[in-house]
Amino acid sequence: MGPTSRNQKSSQKDAAPNEAKPPRYPQRNRSITASASASAFASPAVANSRVAKERPSSSTAGEGEPQETVLKLPSIPTLPARMAKLVPLEGLGCEAAVGSLTPSREREYKVTNKHTEGRRPVYAIVFNFLDVRYYDIFATACGPRLSTYRCLMNGKFALLQSYLDDDMNVSFFTVSWACDIDGNPLLVAAGSTGIIRVINCATEKIYKSLVGHGGSVNEIKSQPSNSSLIISASKDESIKLWNVQTGILILVFGGVGGHRHEVLGVDFHTSDIYRFLSCGMDNTVRIWSMKEFWEYVEKSYSWTDATSKFPTKFVQFPVLCAEIHSNYVDCTKWLGDFVLSKSVENEILLWEPITKEENPGEGHIDVLQKYPVPECNIWFMKFSCDFHHNQLAIGNRDGKVYVWKVQTSPPVLIARLNNPQVKSAIRQTAVSFDGSTILACTEDGNIWRWDEVDHPTAPVPSKKLK
Repeated sequence: MGPTSRNQKSSQKDAAPNEAKPPRYPQRNRSITASASASAFASPAVANSRVAKERPSSSTAGEGEPQETVLKLPSIPTLPARMAKLVPLEGLGCEAAVGSLTPSREREYKVTNKHTEGRRPVYAIVFNFLDVRYYDIFATACGPRLSTYRCLMNGKFALLQSYLDDDMNVSFFTVSWACDIDGNPLLVAAGSTGIIRVINCATEKIYKSLVGHGGSVNEIKSQPSNSSLIISASKDESIKLWNVQTGILILVFGGVGGHRHEVLGVDFHTSDIYRFLSCGMDNTVRIWSMKEFWEYVEKSYSWTDATSKFPTKFVQFPVLCAEIHSNYVDCTKWLGDFVLSKSVENEILLWEPITKEENPGEGHIDVLQKYPVPECNIWFMKFSCDFHHNQLAIGNRDGKVYVWKVQTSPPVLIARLNNPQVKSAIRQTAVSFDGSTILACTEDGNIWRWDEVDHPTAPVPSKKLK
């Protein structure tokens, strides 16, 4: 589902996200029970018996005419609760802290560069935080092209590599970083075709092509502690876990307890290797756990048979389903054990999911803080954070960037970045390791760079971290 026209939303794969409207497809009943869903997977015999039961029998049939046989439908036991479906509770004694739109000017930024990437929208831009050697390198996705750059002193860019896909009609919507077994950086990208391209930046060749999604891929994320594992969010309503070293599809998340519409965003937990977030057009944020299925992850590294023969496991139930927004949710990130999530409602929410391990069907959600973002009511606009999640940057449809101090209460707006020449919607931002550089990619094919005023060095980590 991607993005191209701003004036209307289309069902085409390369159509642009626009103003939030009800989903294109009828919303499925959110209160659907596990037993009702299970009936959709009933055997042919059971299905036939249901048809026979619902077919009206004739009370006026003459003698000798065959009578309809009415079969009794066997009862289907209700499945046990496997997840908590939670909404924010009111009356908890305190209201969410709302940030002021008056900038504190703790850090001053100025525009230092504009680079035209192409005539097509730039949908993704991301720094490489997986390796200390490459913290000043970022990647972009624009149409069928992927590019990598280095941030130089004085606001300049240095083009390092550029990859052009064989399919010129493809539009890449997401790009992420991973590593091969030798520690070389891998570029992982996908978009309108649903095919995930893995490119080895050392050899400048395609490392793997991962095929498995039945629709476009909207976001890819790498696991911070094990960058050979990636998750992909797709229009086909599923999330998939891959091993980029072996090309194996390990786990598929979806089904009865999964998303009921297009999945727009995912994010791995920063310290818990088993958990990740997902969000989508069904207005929900879901927390998934891989702990029960970790043996499949370990098996994917030692598998020697064909990748198609790997026993991929299907996971149907998340740990939690949070109905915290009333419209599309297109971006979500962990902040410790708290969650940041953005819908098309002109704000980002910080909330705490509270569940009970002994009873996963119970719990509640506390909305802690709200970060207002004016004119941010079109979908597929993603925020980013610096390495330590101290500050957050989000663009809007008018070409402005709001930089928030995340870990203060109430939230503090550090700066509002704008320039008269930036008139197009900002699709994604990228914040450097220390927050001194902020990049933004726009609908009209440009990359903009803001640098902190009087910042003495390029945005690379200190020597103590090496």
